[in-house]
Amino acid sequence: MGQTIAELQAALQQSQANEARYRLLLDHSSEISWMADCATRQLTWLSPAAERQFGYTLHTAQTLAAGLLKDLQARLTRYADGDLSRRRLLRETELVHADGYLVPVEIESTLILDGNGVPATVIGVVRDLSARRELAAQQKKFASMLSHEFRTPLSTIDGAVQRLEMTGAHHDEGTRKRYRKIQTAVDRMLAMLDEYLSPERMASIGRERQPNEINPATLLEGVAEQARRRRQPVRVQTLGLPQWMRCDPAGMRLCLEILLDNAIKYTRDNIPIELVGRIATEGGVEFLVRDHGDGIVEAELAHVFDKAFRGSNAVGVAGSGLGLYMARSIIDVHGGTVTARNVSESGTEFRIWLPVAANAGKSLARADASSDNSLDASS
Repeated sequence: MGQTIAELQAALQQSQANEARYRLLLDHSSEISWMADCATRQLTWLSPAAERQFGYTLHTAQTLAAGLLKDLQARLTRYADGDLSRRRLLRETELVHADGYLVPVEIESTLILDGNGVPATVIGVVRDLSARRELAAQQKKFASMLSHEFRTPLSTIDGAVQRLEMTGAHHDEGTRKRYRKIQTAVDRMLAMLDEYLSPERMASIGRERQPNEINPATLLEGVAEQARRRRQPVRVQTLGLPQWMRCDPAGMRLCLEILLDNAIKYTRDNIPIELVGRIATEGGVEFLVRDHGDGIVEAELAHVFDKAFRGSNAVGVAGSGLGLYMARSIIDVHGGTVTARNVSESGTEFRIWLPVAANAGKSLARADASSDNSLDASS
């Protein structure tokens, strides 16, 4: 009998010691532990971390409880209908801090069953994702910066080589072969940037890499159709355009939309706008956005693409002065140019020039290219 009492006392002491350890862990954990009654939908336990991180205690946590127990009734119903996946859930959401701002969190919770197999309690933990989100944002920003720093000089080389190919028909075969080797190397580097350093690619792992070419006539028709929702007389004229041209389709679309938006904002409602696409006389492709408005003050033409510049005719017109600056930045990355001029018979004309070769739409580097980017041993 004495031995049995001693064993019980030892077991009790061990249980109390374990309870003290668990409570110590809960009190100092960065995760917020909580417990709620399924019948009353009330919190019955909230760890001290909730006050440190969110400013709530168990007695002041009504707002927090609403976020933690959101959709609990629907969850219990689905579990009762046989959906056992509702037993344990992991979700990301935002919870309201006591000071009123939202905090991104991850909530992991489990339904605890009674003796009859019916959910009686739900327990869980809350993890603050702010630091993780900030780290992800910094990584994305770094990748974007690194991609841009590499892409800008590569695009300059790309544009230069394409122009050499266009104007170098009289060059010997050895020289043209060197052009192709340079182009192959640039293609491979651009493909690697898209594959590994593009923020969009990092955000869409597992999806196909976005296309890097577009039919220019389709591009012009698409942006014109969107512009017609605001200005009906938008006409498109194309002449001799290649079937495909290599570019960032989203970037080129944005650039043309900016120029069309500019033409719409600075002309009267009945003024027609023309969008022209054709082979440029010096080679490459040119896109023209023409309006029949009052034009730009001659002294200001040299500054319309400057960052935050707004001309004297911008009074009363909404804008930040960044649109044309963004358009020029996009074209710079493509190795082209964008200019503006006043034309007496047609108001203002914005011209985009791109170094697109006659056989535009080149593929990216071939998979069988060697490590030095040559296509065969003899090249």
